[in-house]
Amino acid sequence: MRAVAILIVATALLRAALGAAIGLGIDESYMVAAGRTLQWGYFDHPPLAWWLSSGIAHLLGNESAWVVRLPFVAIFALTTWLMARLTADLYGERAGLWAAISFNLAPVFGLTTGGWVLPDGPLDCALLAAGLCLYRGLEGRGTGWWLGAGFAAGLALLSKYSAGLVMLGALVAMLSVPEWRRWFARWEPYAAGLLALAVFAPVPLWNAAHGWASFAFQGGRAAASRWNPGGPFAVLAGAAGFILPWIWLGLLAGFWRGFADGPARRASWLLAWLAVLPIVLFTLIAVWSRNVLFHWAMPGYLFLFPLLGARLAGWQPERARRWAVATAGLLAVLVAVAVSEVRFNWLSAFRPGLDPGLQAMDLTPLRGVLAARGLLGMPIAAASWNDTGKIGYALGGNPPVICLNLDARQFGMLPGPAAHIGADILIVALRQDEARIRGTYAGYFERIDTLEAAAVPLAGRGGITIPLFVGRGLKRWP
Repeated sequence: MRAVAILIVATALLRAALGAAIGLGIDESYMVAAGRTLQWGYFDHPPLAWWLSSGIAHLLGNESAWVVRLPFVAIFALTTWLMARLTADLYGERAGLWAAISFNLAPVFGLTTGGWVLPDGPLDCALLAAGLCLYRGLEGRGTGWWLGAGFAAGLALLSKYSAGLVMLGALVAMLSVPEWRRWFARWEPYAAGLLALAVFAPVPLWNAAHGWASFAFQGGRAAASRWNPGGPFAVLAGAAGFILPWIWLGLLAGFWRGFADGPARRASWLLAWLAVLPIVLFTLIAVWSRNVLFHWAMPGYLFLFPLLGARLAGWQPERARRWAVATAGLLAVLVAVAVSEVRFNWLSAFRPGLDPGLQAMDLTPLRGVLAARGLLGMPIAAASWNDTGKIGYALGGNPPVICLNLDARQFGMLPGPAAHIGADILIVALRQDEARIRGTYAGYFERIDTLEAAAVPLAGRGGITIPLFVGRGLKRWP
């Protein structure tokens, strides 16, 4: 556990430094900008991650990237400890250490979940806490563990809806193990379930008051849109790439072993059932839906790391160390390449105009540019929810930025274009040219005037040019 503590402190410091080195990504900027107003629910996801970013910004009076990422860095430190403790309970202390190490070496967990403003950080922490408490409750270690499992399960549901799949897997595992079925004759599991629902209660209440918007949006993403037999392979390949292929294969080997051992090996059987539904369901949905993203299945892969830790603990120590050092070295190179591209845009030297790192640059100088031209006195709008997030974050919430798009996500839950009928609106066209702006919005304004573009200075790029337009007299909004 001393080694686990060193791992936690060292990786937390690295994540904090990384959080200060690059700006917020598109989803992060959107969550910060759209989540400034605290609500009981939000359009995209349940509210816990939104509360964390908004809460720290209000507490410290600062929305800098490293500030709003701090709660997520701290939560992942706790998540690493929970991973080590759960694995140690099941397979021993050495396995707990190796589960924690391999978990931190998987980029989708150790980098993005571990320090970005996303719902996955609190989700994974709450799921591991629920899994640890559930196992201790099932093994008869006391009523408090059942209540802890219920509370943590509620926090997981308060983070992301996919937590429900993990809980359903837990229910199947309990039903399939004779020693665990007896718990259904006792009150503890039902108290845990009621506590989870009580913690989750703000979400259905908010949805009921807002036309079930969040439930409909997330449920609609699984709707049939096209026949895509190659979709599952793309989802699995994405998961392998962002976990790292050799770690991913190790997780799948543990997955197979967990089911192959059967209910007689209760620990492995429980982990396999906690993992199976997110992995299998989202892989299958990709056959007919174009909306499936590889990271949706990550709550399932989360519970395979204890199995991988047990396997690594069985290796010769020198072999395991070489594996970890080589993986960490490769990861360090990949991070250094990505951060240097964000900060210096060296890829443009090979292909002019290529700038993948721009989406991780904060456009905070835009506020000074608009203020110098006297353009902050009118409503400001962008043409999509993701552009509204980047611009809204850059302007600091004053004035608020409205989304000129029917797909406005959380911005649709805030005062939008319809609140500004008759007003002139400054349109900041982050990724749209004049033809597209006029073609899209000509029917909604009396006229559209083209302004001189904003030259926004950005480190490593000299500057970028953002087209500006003024829509005169908004006539209507659908």
